[in-house]
Amino acid sequence: MKYITVLGSTGSIGTQTLEIACELPDKFKVVALSAGKNIDLLTEQTIKHQPEVIAIEDENLLEELKNNINNLEIETPPLVISGKEGINAVAAWDTADTVITGIVGCAGLIPTMSAINAGKNIALANKETLIAAGSVVIPALNEKKSRLLPADSEHSAIFQCLQGLPHYENADFSTGEIPQGLKAIHLTASGGAFRNWAVDDLKHVTVADATSHPNWDMGKKITVDSATLMNKGLEVIEAHYLFGTPYENIEIVIHPQSIIHSMIEMDDSSVLAQLGWPDMKLPILYAMSWPERYKTNWKRLNLSKISELTFKKPDKEKYPCMELAYAAGKHSGTMPAVLNAANEIAVEMFLQEQISFLDIPKFIEKACEKHLKDISKSPNLDEIIKFDEWARIFVKEEIKKSIKYIESK
Repeated sequence: MKYITVLGSTGSIGTQTLEIACELPDKFKVVALSAGKNIDLLTEQTIKHQPEVIAIEDENLLEELKNNINNLEIETPPLVISGKEGINAVAAWDTADTVITGIVGCAGLIPTMSAINAGKNIALANKETLIAAGSVVIPALNEKKSRLLPADSEHSAIFQCLQGLPHYENADFSTGEIPQGLKAIHLTASGGAFRNWAVDDLKHVTVADATSHPNWDMGKKITVDSATLMNKGLEVIEAHYLFGTPYENIEIVIHPQSIIHSMIEMDDSSVLAQLGWPDMKLPILYAMSWPERYKTNWKRLNLSKISELTFKKPDKEKYPCMELAYAAGKHSGTMPAVLNAANEIAVEMFLQEQISFLDIPKFIEKACEKHLKDISKSPNLDEIIKFDEWARIFVKEEIKKSIKYIESK
Protein backbone atom coordinates (compact mmCIF):
# COMPACT_ATOMS: atom_id res chain seq x y z
CA MET A 1 0.00 0.00 0.00
CA LYS A 2 1.28 3.45 -0.95
CA TYR A 3 0.03 6.49 0.92
CA ILE A 4 -0.42 9.43 -1.44
CA THR A 5 -0.94 13.18 -1.41
CA VAL A 6 -2.52 14.88 -4.43
CA LEU A 7 -1.63 18.53 -4.98
CA GLY A 8 -4.18 20.11 -7.32
CA SER A 9 -6.73 17.37 -6.73
CA THR A 10 -9.57 19.11 -8.60
CA GLY A 11 -7.58 19.64 -11.82
CA SER A 12 -7.09 17.24 -14.71
CA ILE A 13 -4.06 15.42 -13.25
CA GLY A 14 -5.59 15.34 -9.78
CA THR A 15 -8.95 13.90 -10.82
CA GLN A 16 -7.28 11.22 -12.95
CA THR A 17 -4.99 10.31 -10.06
CA LEU A 18 -7.99 9.86 -7.79
CA GLU A 19 -9.72 7.72 -10.42
CA ILE A 20 -6.67 5.43 -10.31
CA ALA A 21 -6.85 5.32 -6.51
CA CYS A 22 -10.50 4.25 -6.78
CA GLU A 23 -9.67 1.56 -9.32
CA LEU A 24 -6.81 0.17 -7.21
CA PRO A 25 -7.94 0.59 -3.59
CA ASP A 26 -5.65 -2.21 -2.41
CA LYS A 27 -2.61 -0.36 -3.80
CA PHE A 28 -3.20 3.32 -2.96
CA LYS A 29 -4.61 5.22 0.04
CA VAL A 30 -5.22 8.97 -0.27
CA VAL A 31 -4.13 10.80 2.90
CA ALA A 32 -3.99 14.44 1.79
CA LEU A 33 -5.60 16.68 -0.86
CA SER A 34 -5.18 20.28 -1.96
CA ALA A 35 -7.16 22.44 -4.38
CA GLY A 36 -7.27 26.03 -5.58
CA LYS A 37 -10.90 27.17 -5.44
CA ASN A 38 -13.21 24.28 -6.30
CA ILE A 39 -14.57 23.48 -2.85
CA ASP A 40 -17.58 21.54 -4.16
CA LEU A 41 -15.40 18.99 -5.96
CA LEU A 42 -12.92 18.93 -3.07
CA THR A 43 -15.82 18.13 -0.75
CA GLU A 44 -16.92 15.25 -3.01
CA GLN A 45 -13.36 13.94 -3.08
CA THR A 46 -13.20 14.14 0.71
CA ILE A 47 -16.35 12.03 1.03
CA LYS A 48 -14.99 9.39 -1.32
CA HIS A 49 -11.38 9.17 -0.14
CA GLN A 50 -11.62 10.36 3.50
CA PRO A 51 -8.14 11.92 3.69
CA GLU A 52 -6.48 13.06 6.90
CA VAL A 53 -6.05 16.68 5.75
CA ILE A 54 -7.38 18.93 2.98
CA ALA A 55 -6.31 22.44 1.97
CA ILE A 56 -7.88 25.14 -0.16
CA GLU A 57 -5.54 27.81 -1.53
CA ASP A 58 -8.16 30.59 -1.54
CA GLU A 59 -8.32 31.62 2.12
CA ASN A 60 -11.68 33.34 1.57
CA LEU A 61 -13.25 29.91 0.99
CA LEU A 62 -11.97 28.30 4.20
CA GLU A 63 -15.09 28.80 6.32
CA GLU A 64 -17.40 27.58 3.57
CA LEU A 65 -15.23 24.49 3.10
CA LYS A 66 -15.22 23.86 6.86
CA ASN A 67 -19.02 24.09 6.90
CA ASN A 68 -19.19 21.60 4.03
CA ILE A 69 -17.00 19.14 5.90
CA ASN A 70 -18.80 19.62 9.23
CA ASN A 71 -22.08 18.66 7.53
CA LEU A 72 -20.67 15.37 6.26
CA GLU A 73 -21.18 12.07 7.98
CA ILE A 74 -17.51 11.11 8.19
CA GLU A 75 -16.24 9.05 11.10
CA THR A 76 -12.93 10.94 11.25
CA PRO A 77 -13.25 14.37 9.61
CA PRO A 78 -10.04 15.74 8.05
CA LEU A 79 -8.06 18.72 9.22
CA VAL A 80 -9.14 21.66 7.01
CA ILE A 81 -6.56 24.37 6.28
CA SER A 82 -6.01 27.11 3.69
CA GLY A 83 -3.64 29.45 1.94
CA LYS A 84 -0.17 28.87 0.58
CA GLU A 85 0.99 27.68 4.00
CA GLY A 86 -1.84 25.16 4.01
CA ILE A 87 -0.84 23.84 0.57
CA ASN A 88 2.77 23.50 1.74
CA ALA A 89 1.63 21.66 4.86
CA VAL A 90 -0.33 19.19 2.73
CA ALA A 91 2.72 18.72 0.48
CA ALA A 92 4.83 17.76 3.50
CA TRP A 93 2.11 15.75 5.29
CA ASP A 94 3.77 13.19 7.55
CA THR A 95 1.91 9.98 6.68
CA ALA A 96 2.26 10.33 2.88
CA ASP A 97 5.15 8.64 1.11
CA THR A 98 4.36 9.83 -2.45
CA VAL A 99 3.19 13.28 -3.59
CA ILE A 100 1.52 13.73 -6.98
CA THR A 101 2.12 17.30 -8.13
CA GLY A 102 -0.82 18.37 -10.29
CA ILE A 103 -0.75 22.13 -9.61
CA VAL A 104 -0.47 23.97 -12.94
CA GLY A 105 2.29 26.45 -13.66
CA CYS A 106 5.02 27.90 -11.46
CA ALA A 107 2.54 27.95 -8.56
CA GLY A 108 3.46 24.29 -8.06
CA LEU A 109 7.15 25.00 -7.42
CA ILE A 110 7.08 25.89 -3.72
CA PRO A 111 4.72 23.04 -2.69
CA THR A 112 6.89 20.58 -4.64
CA MET A 113 9.98 21.86 -2.82
CA SER A 114 8.12 21.47 0.48
CA ALA A 115 7.44 17.83 -0.40
CA ILE A 116 11.09 17.25 -1.37
CA ASN A 117 12.36 18.87 1.83
CA ALA A 118 10.06 16.54 3.78
CA GLY A 119 11.73 13.57 2.05
CA LYS A 120 8.72 12.56 -0.03
CA ASN A 121 8.88 10.75 -3.36
CA ILE A 122 7.55 12.97 -6.14
CA ALA A 123 5.33 11.90 -9.03
CA LEU A 124 5.98 15.00 -11.11
CA ALA A 125 3.18 16.21 -13.37
CA ASN A 126 4.15 19.87 -12.96
CA LYS A 127 6.86 20.45 -15.57
CA GLU A 128 7.47 24.05 -14.46
CA THR A 129 9.15 22.78 -11.27
CA LEU A 130 12.16 21.50 -13.19
CA ILE A 131 12.03 24.08 -15.97
CA ALA A 132 12.17 27.08 -13.64
CA ALA A 133 14.19 25.55 -10.82
CA GLY A 134 15.95 22.41 -12.03
CA SER A 135 19.27 23.74 -10.74
CA VAL A 136 17.75 23.93 -7.25
CA VAL A 137 15.49 20.87 -7.36
CA ILE A 138 18.13 18.33 -8.41
CA PRO A 139 20.52 19.09 -5.51
CA ALA A 140 17.56 19.10 -3.08
CA LEU A 141 16.53 15.62 -4.25
CA ASN A 142 20.08 14.44 -3.64
CA GLU A 143 20.25 15.96 -0.20
CA LYS A 144 16.88 14.66 1.00
CA LYS A 145 17.18 11.23 -0.69
CA SER A 146 13.87 11.81 -2.44
CA ARG A 147 13.02 10.12 -5.71
CA LEU A 148 11.49 11.98 -8.63
CA LEU A 149 9.35 10.03 -11.11
CA PRO A 150 7.85 11.69 -14.21
CA ALA A 151 4.06 11.58 -14.50
CA ASP A 152 3.67 13.24 -17.89
CA SER A 153 3.45 11.04 -20.96
CA GLU A 154 6.69 11.97 -22.77
CA HIS A 155 9.06 11.75 -19.82
CA SER A 156 7.33 8.67 -18.50
CA ALA A 157 7.89 7.09 -21.93
CA ILE A 158 11.60 7.93 -21.76
CA PHE A 159 11.81 6.59 -18.21
CA GLN A 160 10.10 3.35 -19.22
CA CYS A 161 12.45 2.93 -22.18
CA LEU A 162 15.47 3.59 -19.98
CA GLN A 163 14.68 0.44 -18.03
CA GLY A 164 16.30 -1.34 -20.98
CA LEU A 165 19.70 0.27 -20.37
CA PRO A 166 22.50 -1.35 -18.35
CA HIS A 167 22.31 -1.00 -14.56
CA TYR A 168 19.10 1.01 -14.70
CA GLU A 169 17.24 -1.11 -12.16
CA ASN A 170 18.33 1.38 -9.48
CA ALA A 171 17.39 4.48 -11.47
CA ASP A 172 17.70 7.76 -9.61
CA PHE A 173 16.97 11.02 -11.41
CA SER A 174 18.55 13.15 -8.68
CA THR A 175 22.10 12.46 -9.86
CA GLY A 176 21.96 14.51 -13.06
CA GLU A 177 24.29 12.03 -14.74
CA ILE A 178 23.76 10.70 -18.28
CA PRO A 179 22.51 7.09 -18.04
CA GLN A 180 25.03 4.60 -19.39
CA GLY A 181 24.35 3.71 -23.03
CA LEU A 182 21.98 6.63 -23.74
CA LYS A 183 22.89 8.59 -26.88
CA ALA A 184 19.81 10.73 -27.64
CA ILE A 185 16.21 11.42 -26.71
CA HIS A 186 13.43 11.84 -29.29
CA LEU A 187 10.47 13.75 -27.85
CA THR A 188 7.32 13.21 -29.87
CA ALA A 189 4.83 16.04 -30.38
CA SER A 190 1.33 15.94 -31.84
CA GLY A 191 1.97 19.23 -33.65
CA GLY A 192 -1.02 20.80 -31.94
CA ALA A 193 -4.01 22.51 -33.46
CA PHE A 194 -2.09 23.99 -36.40
CA ARG A 195 0.04 21.09 -37.56
CA ASN A 196 -1.77 21.13 -40.93
CA TRP A 197 -2.02 24.91 -41.25
CA ALA A 198 0.17 26.98 -43.54
CA VAL A 199 2.42 29.48 -41.75
CA ASP A 200 0.71 32.42 -43.47
CA ASP A 201 -2.66 31.35 -42.09
CA LEU A 202 -1.52 31.67 -38.47
CA LYS A 203 -2.16 35.43 -38.57
CA HIS A 204 -5.89 34.60 -38.59
CA VAL A 205 -5.85 32.26 -35.54
CA THR A 206 -8.64 32.71 -33.00
CA VAL A 207 -8.73 31.58 -29.37
CA ALA A 208 -11.23 28.90 -30.35
CA ASP A 209 -8.82 27.61 -33.00
CA ALA A 210 -5.87 27.46 -30.61
CA THR A 211 -7.78 25.70 -27.82
CA SER A 212 -9.07 22.85 -29.99
CA HIS A 213 -6.53 20.04 -29.75
CA PRO A 214 -6.84 17.25 -32.33
CA ASN A 215 -5.78 14.43 -29.96
CA TRP A 216 -6.12 15.48 -26.33
CA ASP A 217 -8.74 17.06 -24.07
CA MET A 218 -6.69 19.44 -21.94
CA GLY A 219 -6.93 22.84 -20.27
CA LYS A 220 -6.77 25.98 -22.42
CA LYS A 221 -3.26 27.03 -21.42
CA ILE A 222 -1.57 23.72 -22.18
CA THR A 223 -3.57 23.41 -25.41
CA VAL A 224 -2.23 26.78 -26.59
CA ASP A 225 1.27 25.66 -25.56
CA SER A 226 0.76 22.61 -27.75
CA ALA A 227 -0.27 24.84 -30.65
CA THR A 228 2.89 26.99 -30.30
CA LEU A 229 5.01 23.91 -29.50
CA MET A 230 6.20 25.70 -26.35
CA ASN A 231 5.01 22.67 -24.38
CA LYS A 232 7.58 20.57 -26.23
CA GLY A 233 10.29 23.20 -25.79
CA LEU A 234 9.62 23.19 -22.05
CA GLU A 235 9.76 19.40 -22.08
CA VAL A 236 13.21 19.59 -23.70
CA ILE A 237 14.44 21.59 -20.69
CA GLU A 238 12.74 19.15 -18.33
CA ALA A 239 14.32 16.16 -20.09
CA HIS A 240 17.74 17.79 -19.81
CA TYR A 241 17.40 18.00 -16.03
CA LEU A 242 15.68 14.63 -15.61
CA PHE A 243 18.01 12.50 -17.69
CA GLY A 244 21.26 14.49 -17.81
CA THR A 245 21.12 14.66 -21.61
CA PRO A 246 22.77 17.58 -23.46
CA TYR A 247 20.39 19.83 -25.40
CA GLU A 248 21.99 18.93 -28.72
CA ASN A 249 21.03 15.29 -28.06
CA ILE A 250 17.33 16.03 -27.44
CA GLU A 251 15.28 16.14 -30.63
CA ILE A 252 11.61 17.01 -31.20
CA VAL A 253 9.70 15.06 -33.83
CA ILE A 254 6.09 15.62 -34.96
CA HIS A 255 4.04 12.44 -34.58
CA PRO A 256 0.37 13.29 -35.30
CA GLN A 257 -1.10 10.00 -34.02
CA SER A 258 0.31 10.48 -30.47
CA ILE A 259 0.76 6.73 -30.08
CA ILE A 260 4.54 6.72 -29.61
CA HIS A 261 4.99 8.92 -26.54
CA SER A 262 8.76 9.28 -26.92
CA MET A 263 11.86 7.31 -27.87
CA ILE A 264 15.45 6.87 -26.79
CA GLU A 265 18.40 6.18 -29.05
CA MET A 266 21.24 4.12 -27.58
CA ASP A 267 24.97 4.03 -28.21
CA ASP A 268 24.66 0.88 -30.31
CA SER A 269 22.09 2.63 -32.61
CA SER A 270 19.06 0.77 -31.22
CA VAL A 271 15.93 2.89 -30.68
CA LEU A 272 13.40 2.02 -27.98
CA ALA A 273 9.88 3.48 -27.96
CA GLN A 274 6.96 3.40 -25.54
CA LEU A 275 3.51 3.17 -27.16
CA GLY A 276 0.00 3.60 -25.85
CA TRP A 277 -3.30 5.37 -26.42
CA PRO A 278 -3.29 9.14 -25.75
CA ASP A 279 -4.32 8.79 -22.09
CA MET A 280 -2.61 10.48 -19.14
CA LYS A 281 -3.69 7.81 -16.67
CA LEU A 282 -0.99 5.35 -17.75
CA PRO A 283 2.01 7.63 -17.04
CA ILE A 284 0.39 8.80 -13.79
CA LEU A 285 -0.10 5.20 -12.70
CA TYR A 286 3.47 4.21 -13.57
CA ALA A 287 4.87 7.13 -11.55
CA MET A 288 2.74 6.00 -8.62
CA SER A 289 3.42 2.27 -8.91
CA TRP A 290 7.09 2.14 -9.99
CA PRO A 291 8.95 -0.20 -9.90
CA GLU A 292 5.82 -2.39 -10.03
CA ARG A 293 3.25 -2.62 -12.84
CA TYR A 294 -0.34 -3.09 -11.75
CA LYS A 295 -3.00 -4.85 -13.76
CA THR A 296 -5.78 -2.64 -15.17
CA ASN A 297 -8.84 -3.15 -17.35
CA TRP A 298 -7.96 -0.23 -19.59
CA LYS A 299 -8.38 -0.35 -23.37
CA ARG A 300 -5.61 -2.33 -25.07
CA LEU A 301 -3.54 -0.81 -27.86
CA ASN A 302 -4.48 -2.29 -31.26
CA LEU A 303 -1.90 -1.30 -33.86
CA SER A 304 -3.84 -2.86 -36.72
CA LYS A 305 -6.67 -0.38 -36.07
CA ILE A 306 -4.25 2.54 -36.06
CA SER A 307 -2.82 1.33 -39.40
CA GLU A 308 -0.05 3.95 -39.66
CA LEU A 309 2.42 5.94 -37.58
CA THR A 310 3.96 9.00 -39.25
CA PHE A 311 6.74 11.44 -38.34
CA LYS A 312 8.18 14.72 -39.58
CA LYS A 313 10.55 17.45 -38.44
CA PRO A 314 8.90 20.50 -36.87
CA ASP A 315 8.82 23.67 -38.95
CA LYS A 316 10.94 26.28 -37.12
CA GLU A 317 9.09 29.13 -38.84
CA LYS A 318 5.73 27.79 -37.67
CA TYR A 319 6.98 27.05 -34.15
CA PRO A 320 9.38 29.85 -33.03
CA CYS A 321 8.68 29.07 -29.35
CA MET A 322 10.54 25.80 -29.77
CA GLU A 323 13.80 27.61 -30.59
CA LEU A 324 13.26 30.10 -27.75
CA ALA A 325 13.05 27.19 -25.32
CA TYR A 326 16.24 25.56 -26.58
CA ALA A 327 18.06 28.90 -26.28
CA ALA A 328 16.77 29.52 -22.75
CA GLY A 329 17.78 26.04 -21.69
CA LYS A 330 21.30 26.51 -23.00
CA HIS A 331 21.60 29.87 -21.20
CA SER A 332 20.54 27.96 -18.04
CA GLY A 333 20.43 29.70 -14.65
CA THR A 334 17.38 31.93 -14.29
CA MET A 335 16.65 32.12 -18.03
CA PRO A 336 14.29 29.08 -18.16
CA ALA A 337 12.26 30.59 -15.30
CA VAL A 338 11.92 33.85 -17.26
CA LEU A 339 10.96 31.95 -20.42
CA ASN A 340 8.28 29.98 -18.57
CA ALA A 341 6.82 33.01 -16.75
CA ALA A 342 6.80 35.13 -19.91
CA ASN A 343 5.01 32.34 -21.75
CA GLU A 344 2.36 32.00 -19.04
CA ILE A 345 1.52 35.70 -19.23
CA ALA A 346 1.64 35.89 -23.03
CA VAL A 347 -0.71 32.91 -23.32
CA GLU A 348 -3.01 34.41 -20.69
CA MET A 349 -3.18 37.67 -22.64
CA PHE A 350 -3.86 35.78 -25.87
CA LEU A 351 -6.71 33.88 -24.21
CA GLN A 352 -8.11 37.24 -23.11
CA GLU A 353 -7.78 38.40 -26.74
CA GLN A 354 -5.39 41.19 -25.76
CA ILE A 355 -2.71 39.99 -28.20
CA SER A 356 -2.65 37.82 -31.31
CA PHE A 357 -1.44 34.24 -31.51
CA LEU A 358 1.71 35.34 -33.38
CA ASP A 359 2.46 37.89 -30.63
CA ILE A 360 3.05 35.14 -28.05
CA PRO A 361 6.64 34.32 -29.09
CA LYS A 362 7.43 38.00 -29.69
CA PHE A 363 6.75 38.98 -26.08
CA ILE A 364 8.54 35.91 -24.74
CA GLU A 365 11.61 36.79 -26.80
CA LYS A 366 11.52 40.39 -25.53
CA ALA A 367 11.58 39.18 -21.92
CA CYS A 368 14.43 36.74 -22.54
CA GLU A 369 16.52 39.36 -24.36
CA LYS A 370 15.94 41.89 -21.57
CA HIS A 371 16.97 39.32 -18.94
CA LEU A 372 20.34 38.55 -20.56
CA LYS A 373 22.11 41.34 -18.67
CA ASP A 374 20.70 40.21 -15.28
CA ILE A 375 20.87 36.43 -15.66
CA SER A 376 22.05 34.46 -12.62
CA LYS A 377 23.88 31.29 -13.64
CA SER A 378 23.73 29.59 -10.22
CA PRO A 379 20.51 30.89 -8.69
CA ASN A 380 18.94 30.04 -5.37
CA LEU A 381 15.19 29.60 -4.98
CA ASP A 382 14.64 33.24 -4.00
CA GLU A 383 16.34 34.46 -7.18
CA ILE A 384 14.26 32.12 -9.32
CA ILE A 385 11.06 33.41 -7.73
CA LYS A 386 12.25 37.03 -8.10
CA PHE A 387 12.92 36.71 -11.82
CA ASP A 388 9.74 34.72 -12.36
CA GLU A 389 7.80 37.66 -10.92
CA TRP A 390 9.91 40.15 -12.90
CA ALA A 391 9.15 38.40 -16.19
CA ARG A 392 5.41 38.41 -15.51
CA ILE A 393 5.40 42.13 -14.76
CA PHE A 394 7.66 42.91 -17.73
CA VAL A 395 5.48 41.07 -20.26
CA LYS A 396 2.28 42.66 -18.90
CA GLU A 397 3.84 46.12 -19.19
CA GLU A 398 5.11 45.45 -22.71
CA ILE A 399 1.68 44.28 -23.79
CA LYS A 400 0.09 47.40 -22.29
CA LYS A 401 2.54 49.59 -24.23
CA SER A 402 1.77 47.68 -27.41
CA ILE A 403 -1.99 48.08 -26.97
CA LYS A 404 -1.65 51.81 -26.27
CA TYR A 405 0.54 52.25 -29.34
CA ILE A 406 -1.98 50.46 -31.58
CA GLU A 407 -4.88 52.48 -30.13
CA SER A 408 -3.02 55.75 -30.70
CA LYS A 409 -2.51 55.09 -34.43
